Parts: sequence; C-alpha cells; structure tokens
Amino acid sequence: MIAFLTIADRAFDCLLRAIALLTSAIVTLALVALVICRVLFNYALVGMHEASLLAAIWLYMVGAVLASRRNEHLVVDFLASSLKAPRARAIHSLVVAALTIVIAGFFAHWVWKMLAWGMKRPQTIPVLDLPLWWAQASLALAAISAILYALRDLVRAALQIVHSGRSS
Repeated sequence: MIAFLTIADRAFDCLLRAIALLTSAIVTLALVALVICRVLFNYALVGMHEASLLAAIWLYMVGAVLASRRNEHLVVDFLASSLKAPRARAIHSLVVAALTIVIAGFFAHWVWKMLAWGMKRPQTIPVLDLPLWWAQASLALAAISAILYALRDLVRAALQIVHSGRSS
C-alpha cells in the first residue's frame, strides 16, 4: 500500500508541476501579448485578460498544493525551532497538523458550498464563455489536497511520537 501511495504521490507531483509550468506560460504570454498589442498596435485582445486570470488562479492553487506537499508553506517556526526533544517536536507537529486539518476542513466546506451554489445557478466567464467552475475547481483541488497532506503530516507526527516513546 505504501508503494502505491508513493507512486501516486510522485505522479501527482508530476501533474502539478506540469500544470504549474503550463499556467505560468499562459499567464506570462497572455500578459506580454496584451501589453504589446495595446502599446504597439493600440488593439485590445479580447479574452486574454480572462485567460491570464483563469491561469493565475490555477497557478496560485497548484503552487499552494506543491508547497503543502513539500512542507514548504509559510510557517512561524519560533516555537518549533526552540523545541529540542524529538518527542516535543513530534507533539508540536501533531498539533499543527490537527489544526491544519480543521482549517482545511472549513475551507473545503466553503468550497463545496460555493461549487454547489454554482451548479444550481450556472455562470460563465464573460468573454471566454467558459463555466465559472473551471476557476472554482482549482480551489477544490487545493482544499482536498490540503486535507490529505495534513492527514499525512498527522500520521507522520503520530508515528514519530510512538517511535520516540519506544526509544525512551
């Protein structure tokens, strides 16, 4: 089971990196095209602004998922860095993971309600005529991933606590 999860995690990482690369390119190229067309040709490209915003939303959410996956998200580590005992650090990690699960749960609930409302009252991105849930799906990906990675961190911390208890 662990081998399968490792393979799935690596595949998910590759997918996230590809999405991040693609959305970065779209944001960059769309904004460069917008500026060049407006400044040099006094012409506004219809839909480019919306395309760049849609790609930017996905880029931000995928970046957040990648940061959670690698434990590189923003942290305040004053307390964690001052703890010397492995068991104390593990307990701290457990508390942080549990709080993250609660907060990510609220975020996931909010995203679910937003998506449900959007399905009842479908809306589109004006110029591109794309369903609004294309943008909202990135929030769902971030919410679900945040919960899953927090659960992973919770299990790791619990295992560290058990391991540090045995070695004492």
